[in-house]
Amino acid sequence: MRRWWRIVLIVIVVLLVILLVGPFLIPIPSLEGTVPPEQLADPDSHFVDVNGLQVHYKMAGQGEPTMVLLHGLGASVFSWREVMEPLSEVGTVIAFDRPAFGLTERPLPGDWIGENPYRPEAQPDLTVALMDELGVEKAVLVGHSAGGTIAVHTALRHPERVEALVLVAPAVYHGGGGPAWARLLVRIPQVRHLGPLLVRNLNRWSDRLMSSAWHDPNKITSQIMAGYRGPLQAENWDRALWEFFLASHPLELEAQLHKIQMPTLVITGDDDHWVPTEQSVRLASELPNAELVVIPECGHLPQEERPEPFLQAVTAFLNKLP
Repeated sequence: MRRWWRIVLIVIVVLLVILLVGPFLIPIPSLEGTVPPEQLADPDSHFVDVNGLQVHYKMAGQGEPTMVLLHGLGASVFSWREVMEPLSEVGTVIAFDRPAFGLTERPLPGDWIGENPYRPEAQPDLTVALMDELGVEKAVLVGHSAGGTIAVHTALRHPERVEALVLVAPAVYHGGGGPAWARLLVRIPQVRHLGPLLVRNLNRWSDRLMSSAWHDPNKITSQIMAGYRGPLQAENWDRALWEFFLASHPLELEAQLHKIQMPTLVITGDDDHWVPTEQSVRLASELPNAELVVIPECGHLPQEERPEPFLQAVTAFLNKLP
């Protein structure tokens, strides 16, 4: 019997060693074929230094109001392609890539000075700092999904800089860092080491993820998929995205919604599986000065899947601003 117990103990020890040490023996090779973000820029792309970070943005139109467009998780300025030019007929439109996405610089640990640019708290401050660099005193923040979370957070941290909010399928109630067990898991040293390999697999799931975001996936063209995959050619995209996930955590903004007094438009599709439609309906009811538009036959991306009713709703809202 003692012999069997010894064998069991040895097996357990070996398994523990494999689990504890094995992941560190897996190499994380550098991605091949990636290039500096500037090499992927469009003719209308601009770059500006914001607090030591090279931020990629696009700008159109002139005059007031000024609209700052904040994209969602895994997206970039590309997600505003259908509505940016029409909105520029109303005023000035600025769309920029948030850190870890698009063509904005992706610093790694040790590269930045001061606050981690991937932390949720850094996002509103970066938005306002970009406005400062571009000479914008006050703006209408148009935020989609996680960008809607940032728009709300900015309105709370810098209310004097926000004229109004347009929240598109905003991830306010359950956005920020995922479930508690997942946040604990990614902080295990073994998982942290393997993180870049894990996020590289997102590219393999992109078709499925995109299909689930649309009411009618048949509208998704090869050009749209190419537009979303393009930034995955930028150097360090995998490591930066992993740093973004590591830095994420819940903000619990729902407890502060009563403080947001500026006019707000909440837009959602009636078939949103990512941020369920009922969450947007709830948000519009809990914000003090909000109105709601539900676009029929539309999923999580109203500005892409149903740009015409999206533009009608936003334009009507802007026309009512003082």
